Amino acid sequence: MKNYCVLIFLLAGLFLLPACEKLIDIKPDSAITAENYWNAEGDVTGYLTGIYTKYRDVMNNTYYLEDRGDAFSPGLESGMSSAWLQNLTPQNAPNWLDFYNVIHHCNLVLKYAPGIAFTQEANKMRILAQVKFIRAHIYFTLLRCWGNVPVVTEPTESADMPLPARTKAAEVITFVLNDIDAAISAFPEDNIKDKDLASKQAAYALKADVLLWRAKVLNGGTTDLTEVVAAADKAAAGLSLEDEFSKIFSTDNRKGKEVLFALHFAKDEKSDQYSKQLKPRDIFVQSALNKNDIPYAVSGARSQYAPSDKLQQAFKANANDKRANASFIVATGANNAVIGVFDNKMRGTVYPDNRYYDNDIIIYRLGELILFKAEALAAMGRTTEAIAELDKIRVRAGIGNYKGATDKLSVEREILNERFRELYLELKRWPDLLRFHFEGVIDVRAEVANMNGPVPLFFPIPKAQIDVNPNLIQTEGY
Repeated sequence: MKNYCVLIFLLAGLFLLPACEKLIDIKPDSAITAENYWNAEGDVTGYLTGIYTKYRDVMNNTYYLEDRGDAFSPGLESGMSSAWLQNLTPQNAPNWLDFYNVIHHCNLVLKYAPGIAFTQEANKMRILAQVKFIRAHIYFTLLRCWGNVPVVTEPTESADMPLPARTKAAEVITFVLNDIDAAISAFPEDNIKDKDLASKQAAYALKADVLLWRAKVLNGGTTDLTEVVAAADKAAAGLSLEDEFSKIFSTDNRKGKEVLFALHFAKDEKSDQYSKQLKPRDIFVQSALNKNDIPYAVSGARSQYAPSDKLQQAFKANANDKRANASFIVATGANNAVIGVFDNKMRGTVYPDNRYYDNDIIIYRLGELILFKAEALAAMGRTTEAIAELDKIRVRAGIGNYKGATDKLSVEREILNERFRELYLELKRWPDLLRFHFEGVIDVRAEVANMNGPVPLFFPIPKAQIDVNPNLIQTEGY
């Protein structure tokens, strides 16, 4: 047990200079935290900066929320992940310790910050609300990847802490919603103070997201769906759609009028955003006739993945879809030979020495809030209202109003298709497929080419973790 707790400390760490990426090598002694650090307002505000850094790190990855979906195909170099290959086993299972690292630090703030005097109480409440939001979002991510997961509400400060077991998904989601409601109550202002930081409106967006999951995956029912509509409306207050889709992702228009909450990137601070996995190095596109249009880099790019043919065909279903060229680009050579297909949505920033992939990670934006509302309305059978929301996205995309069948199943399927086009590469696809699968709109195994009948839909736990914590039970199916 002691060795396991020491391992948690080594992995979770206590960053006394939290804005730095580097963890300080310290002993796992709770006195360091309680007596020598948590004394002043600046300790808390500095620690929050470190939490955002760790939060961004765990979200800066396609593995958990994209790779198992259908948006990627093999790129020009590097191999495909075990998640994309759908060959997950207890031996190669992804680890959740980085997520629990973030939770650990949130738990420290929630334990010690309330006892510290602030010059303005509102500033303390805002920090506590942000930390509740981050903890809720991390647990929601764990839930969507692993299903049942341990719920840990205290920081790991002692080798005597009991080893946690997995909590049932229904209980996890109740815990997440309680954190969200606590955050909503704690934020001292209703409006968005800084789009780099969580806000009350961002908490309403997360609430809509979580309630959709509970309604569809955990049989939450009509009450949850009704609350989704209300939460999405509150989250959308003061936001408006960009007229030009590509402008949402332009680094010259960071945190534009459509963005609700995004995690910041910047050259020389953090610029290796996950979209680099779908970009080419310059050597691969030297002969491309449209080289100057391609978001290549001299270094820092690695086309591990390419936008899948299924994704490309989804855009081509509507010839006038303005999002197609803003989402992917085909490098063509002589005689129209295809050299490669690359992401064109998150183009980064060009500097004299190189292109840096420094697009912010958008957690929530208005386009998704509208589709949340459409999805909830359709799930309740209110298809006319759902189509009205869907059309807001379609009109901006240049494809006009929806003219297809208006029965519940057809409209829900079209909303899923629209999310595919609208939210490609925004860390949404795998949870989307699961949500509509469990509702019965699609069969996810028929949607994803690599999947077959026996493949479980949630991640396994690494065998090494079960070996040190016998309270953990392996995910069903492994």
